[in-house]
Amino acid sequence: MHGSDAKASSDKAPSKFEQLKAGSGHLKEPLLTELGNDAPNFTDSAVQILKFHGSYQQDNREHRVKGQDKDWQMMLRLRNPGGRVPAPLYLAIDELSDRLGNGTLRATTRQAFQMHGVRKDNLKEVIGTIVRHLGSTLAACGDINRNVMAPAAPFEKGGYPAARQLADEIADLLAPQAAEGSYLDLWVDGELSYRIKPSAAVTKVKARQHDGRVFSGDAAEPLYGDTYLPRKFKVAVTVPGDNSVDLLTQDIGLVLFCDAQGQPQGCNVYVGGGMGRTHNKEETFARTADPLGYVAAEHVLDLLQSIVALQRDHGDREQRRHARMKYLIHDRGVAWFRQELQARYFAHPIKGMRLEPKAKLEDYLGWHRQSRGLWFVGLPVLCGRLSGTVKSGLRRIIDTYKLEVRLTPNQDLLLCNIGVAQRSSVRDELAALGFESPESPAPLARHALACPALPLCGLAVTEAERILPEVLERLEALMQRLGITKSVLVRMTGCPNGCARPYMAEIGLVGSGVDQYQLWLGGTPNLSRLAEPYLEKMPLEALEATLEPLLQAWQSAGGRRSLGDFVVKSGRHPVQQWLSARAG
Repeated sequence: MHGSDAKASSDKAPSKFEQLKAGSGHLKEPLLTELGNDAPNFTDSAVQILKFHGSYQQDNREHRVKGQDKDWQMMLRLRNPGGRVPAPLYLAIDELSDRLGNGTLRATTRQAFQMHGVRKDNLKEVIGTIVRHLGSTLAACGDINRNVMAPAAPFEKGGYPAARQLADEIADLLAPQAAEGSYLDLWVDGELSYRIKPSAAVTKVKARQHDGRVFSGDAAEPLYGDTYLPRKFKVAVTVPGDNSVDLLTQDIGLVLFCDAQGQPQGCNVYVGGGMGRTHNKEETFARTADPLGYVAAEHVLDLLQSIVALQRDHGDREQRRHARMKYLIHDRGVAWFRQELQARYFAHPIKGMRLEPKAKLEDYLGWHRQSRGLWFVGLPVLCGRLSGTVKSGLRRIIDTYKLEVRLTPNQDLLLCNIGVAQRSSVRDELAALGFESPESPAPLARHALACPALPLCGLAVTEAERILPEVLERLEALMQRLGITKSVLVRMTGCPNGCARPYMAEIGLVGSGVDQYQLWLGGTPNLSRLAEPYLEKMPLEALEATLEPLLQAWQSAGGRRSLGDFVVKSGRHPVQQWLSARAG
């Protein structure tokens, strides 16, 4: 911290969580010690440090028996910038999930793979194997920059290659330094050959983490310091018009403009988005990012580490639920944020925003030309869950044809680098797995998201992933009965943390009790507007009765607008009346 903020903060003892991070030896203890004991689980302190290594401790809540130990297991999340997973890494995590996990893989809403069911005594083998196959779980969770998102499509046209490269560069730039050493010590016995190897351009910018206000004061961890960030931090990059990354939900969202040759010119920068909130805590809320301005390409990396340093110094370290950057910007204003950034951290111009085309939620499903002689195919995977014959079949295809995998923020999966000669046989093998028409899944399922929720997530208050297929079928039947052909963006979570970003949906269902959900309405199909809460506790059994009058009114009005636009245009009072009409 610097200046008056540092003085104000020093008057109060650091919180228990901040003390834990500061005393961990750059995220090593007590995790290292506890890895060596025979207990089936970690203590709370070790669990908090474990998050920075990409893992959460969970128990299967359906196996709880009073008076008996919990069914302890670890969830692991990978670091896959832009969702890219080379074939050897995919094959390794697929095998690990079967042998040492619960037999499933999940594509997350941040474009990374997640593995469940790993026992504590197998954790070192699992993470070590991932690292040895040139993957990583470092900083996939914790108070640090998380997986950097970018359009998953491997297009070689326009600004797509530059956007993917920028995401990779940001991931390397914002990777911790001392904590990377701790990570390698714990999981691969300190083998330094697996260190992240940034490009020369990133290395040059990263050296400036030791300078001026960007410097934390900790030479070993120059950007983050020994207490890292106040909370999680999320970054996404995209190209103009492509909102596959849910840009406005990020701490930093970048829209990269390129010239006709695909060379980067600069970025529109958005700051202060975030989805997490807590029921009955009005001081917590979902928020979309504010426009900050346009920054030339040669200064974008410096801007990123400057914003991280500002949040490091000014973010709330006393109340964790108020610690995200969205609250800092909400409380102080984006004008203050820009002024503080330029006065103390960032020495280059921040200009007015460049005009962008209207954004679209791209999904890349179906077959697309990747480049001359190569194709890729986008496969719809509801909730991102891979299991059973689909999982084993995909493994066989990826292994046979040595295909690169890319994950989308919509939890779908792209198989890339398919040669022209391989295309028909890959198509036939996918059809045998049930992907006969990957370009046209059921309309509601196409963009629907749900978080894993029960039985493994400790925060879940009710179901999400396991019942989403049934919920979509019920909504589909209702809309067919009403003669509605336009699709609706539906998202569902088991708690208010918002991992599936339900607050951007046209219909958002947010768990608020057993089989009860808050109902959020008014988002947009292209993810450009926050929804609003309309009902606090809607029983799931009342889904059709609650929504039918609203959907009927939408249909009667012509149904030309999206449902979200219809809700906003109609106004709150009429919408509430429709919701309370309870169709018979």
